[in-house]
This record gives sequence, structure tokens and C-alpha cells, in this order.
Amino acid sequence: MKRFIKPIVIFKRFVFFILFLVTLLGTYALSAYTLSRMGVEAEPNTSEDVSIYILTNGVHTDIVLPIKTAYIDWSKEIKFENTRSKDTTFQYVALGWGDKGFYLETPTWADLKFSTAFKAAFGLSKTAIHATFYQELKENKNCVKIKISAQQYQNLISYIKKSFKSDAEGHFLHIITNANYGKSDAFYEATGSYSLFHTCNTWTNNALKASGQKACVWTPFDTGIFYQYQVR
Repeated sequence: MKRFIKPIVIFKRFVFFILFLVTLLGTYALSAYTLSRMGVEAEPNTSEDVSIYILTNGVHTDIVLPIKTAYIDWSKEIKFENTRSKDTTFQYVALGWGDKGFYLETPTWADLKFSTAFKAAFGLSKTAIHATFYQELKENKNCVKIKISAQQYQNLISYIKKSFKSDAEGHFLHIITNANYGKSDAFYEATGSYSLFHTCNTWTNNALKASGQKACVWTPFDTGIFYQYQVR
């Protein structure tokens, strides 16, 4: 009889673990859905001095900014020469924050390693900022234009600058890699830690909050952000 006790105990623990995991994932999904549908209102009665964009590829969101304005010239730190094309005629730069392992080691979902996913989920790896240059953007369901005030843009600049890791002289740290997605992008070292609770889309959502725009209470997914900008 005693020989059956250990397998029964192991089975019970396995069932408990599965139930715990299902409950945890269910709570996460429900929280993500509920809090992403709860909105933070934009600051009222502000001027429309600068046009920015939010852009999604269906999973990941970027904040897109004009390269040169009276308030900043991003090309002084996010250099054209760090791209393969080295084209200096681009008008916009899209910035996305995320897990460094995902960015540099996972060109497709088929290349995703368990170790990369595990480290990203639990904040155990470094982060990076992916910068992509554009000549122009077209508004559609995946690209939303937002007009913000000069002060709001300066607040956004401050938020974004703090997300870049800098050297002793304050210059952004370019990551030299062959993992670039195309001819018009580059990677930079970033601050902060990626996790299930602070994803690339959480970063974008917080950027919108920092600049006084409509945002979710919290979201790990791009759908929550774009839900706030639907015409309803």
C-alpha cells in the first residue's frame, strides 16, 4: 500500500500546479483586458503644436516622432549613420522599447527560445530601444496621429530620454549588431526591466501618460492602446 502513496502525492501536486497556473494566467488575462479598457483621459484644452503617431505591427507598438523640431533633433543621438542605408532625408523616427533578447535573438517566432521567453517574462534580461526611420506615415487602423502641445512634447522627450542608457558624456549607446530588421533601423541600449507586467506596450502606454494623452490604466498589449483611440 505504501508504494502507492508517493505517486498519489506527486499527482496531487501536479494537479495543484496546473490549477494554480490556469488561475494565474486567467487572472492576468482578465486584468489585462479590464484595465486596458479603462481609460486615462487626455489633458483638456491644450494646443496642437506637434504631431506624433502611435504605430503597431499587430503585437508591438512604437511612438513615432518628427526627427527635427524646435525642441529636439533626434538625429544628433539616434544617428542616420547607424543604419545600413545611412539616408539623411528621413522625416520621422519610430521608437519602441523592449526585451533585448527578443529584439536581437528572435527574428521570427520560430526562433524563440524558452530561455529568452522565460528571462523576458520575469525581468531577468536587459532591454533595448529599436529605432526605425520613416519618410512619411499614413494614418490607418495601425497608425494613429495625435497632436500635442509644446509642453506635452517636451514631457515626452524627457520620458524617452530616460529610457535610453547613456555613456559618461550623455550619449545614447548604439548596439552594433547584424540583427537589424532592414536598412533604416538601429538598436540602442535601454534602461528598465521588461516583464509580463511591464512590456513594450506598457512602455508606449506610459509614454502617452507622460505626455498627457489618452491611455489605458494599464496594458501589456497593443490592443488596449488602440482601443482608447477608436472612434466611438
